[in-house]
Amino acid sequence: MSKKQATKGIRELALDLIYSVEKNQSYSNLLLNNVINKNHLSSADSRLLTEITYGTIQRKLTLDYFLQPFVKNSAKLEDWVIILLRLSLYQMYYLDKIPDHATIFEAVEIAKRRGHKGISSMVNGVLRNVQRKGVPSLDLIENPIERISIETSHPLWLVERWVKQYGLEKTKDMCVSNLHAPQQTARINSRKTTRSEVLEILEAEGFAVKVSDTIPDGIVCLQGNLAHSQAFKNGLLTIQDESSMLVAYALGAEQGDKVLDSCAAPGGKTTSIAEKLGDGTIVALDLHQHKVKLIDQQATRLGLTNITTMAYDARKVQEKFAQESFDKVLVDAPCSGLGVMRRKPDVKYTKSATDIERLATIQKDILQATAPLVKQGGTLVYSTCTVDQEENNEVVNQFLQQNPQFTRDTEFKNRLPEKVRPFVEENCLQLFPQDLESDGFFIACFRKKESK
Repeated sequence: MSKKQATKGIRELALDLIYSVEKNQSYSNLLLNNVINKNHLSSADSRLLTEITYGTIQRKLTLDYFLQPFVKNSAKLEDWVIILLRLSLYQMYYLDKIPDHATIFEAVEIAKRRGHKGISSMVNGVLRNVQRKGVPSLDLIENPIERISIETSHPLWLVERWVKQYGLEKTKDMCVSNLHAPQQTARINSRKTTRSEVLEILEAEGFAVKVSDTIPDGIVCLQGNLAHSQAFKNGLLTIQDESSMLVAYALGAEQGDKVLDSCAAPGGKTTSIAEKLGDGTIVALDLHQHKVKLIDQQATRLGLTNITTMAYDARKVQEKFAQESFDKVLVDAPCSGLGVMRRKPDVKYTKSATDIERLATIQKDILQATAPLVKQGGTLVYSTCTVDQEENNEVVNQFLQQNPQFTRDTEFKNRLPEKVRPFVEENCLQLFPQDLESDGFFIACFRKKESK
């Protein structure tokens, strides 16, 4: 395949990807990986496809604002045409290495293949008009909340909600941070190796890596995909965001503990805890059998034999396990995922306030169901990968009101890595994407009182 054909193919793949995300609500990260593997793309083509796909989805509202003066009757255009205009404008406005004329030429060729001559002429005219006149200024948006929404491409309802919860400045910082490409981070398998050994192995394989300055057993990948490394295949590391790694520290799992991970798939936190347990054991549940298999695969790759998995509804655990049968329980609850927009940019367009309310109810139900399984003096950790207060602080406050046998764990902060401790308030950790350039994440820790 020639370079010209490959580049042309990449743009069409991006168009198909974005269309599937918008129309079928496919997960952009999973779909992207499948397309890269299926088409055996080179590293350079994979990077370009990732950039165009994520960038266009990430900047959707901004791109629509830029296109508005140039597109008449956009409602009458087929969806793929709008997506083609967006991804072309994304390249013209945000990517310096691709000449405008090349982007316009490829867009017109795609339009010819997919539509009729009128469509290709319209695409050519719109993009050349944008090239000649430039896009409208964002300064024209006078309302500060609306401007944040358009400038950072976050739905208006969500920006309004966050401004009420956190104020204008913190909301803007969060929305801007959500546009940044995430770093790939990994946790070393302390059962098999040390961080210095893994760094040497990865560097020998050609990866650019460094130590995490947040997580003692974490590393940061600066170049390459660690999922393709021999170190990963040999079970020396697990790809995991740094904020997610904090859960095992918060739980404080120790040698000999019996632990329940009530919502465990795909297994990153389960295996992180299992590596710290020694001869202790962890029971990992998930509602779906196909997701339970993901946990088993992780455990096998890492050489962990202290994990028992089963497909089970966490809201019904009292039917399966005796009361006070676990030293520690983790509820990493289903949530809106509003903290992981850098990895899953489509999340912000698919969630609604109704979804958040529904998820908060599920989170409360799981906490109520699992709480009786904690031994007296034991620990219950609640975590989410969201930044919304209805799913975080409000769930915690209601749980404590309804369960006086639990109290906030005052030792929680000291178990966390030193760099994270300043972000703990009232024994809850709320990380925003801008804090450590990690995912937005929430952790609360409770201690079950002992009978007098």
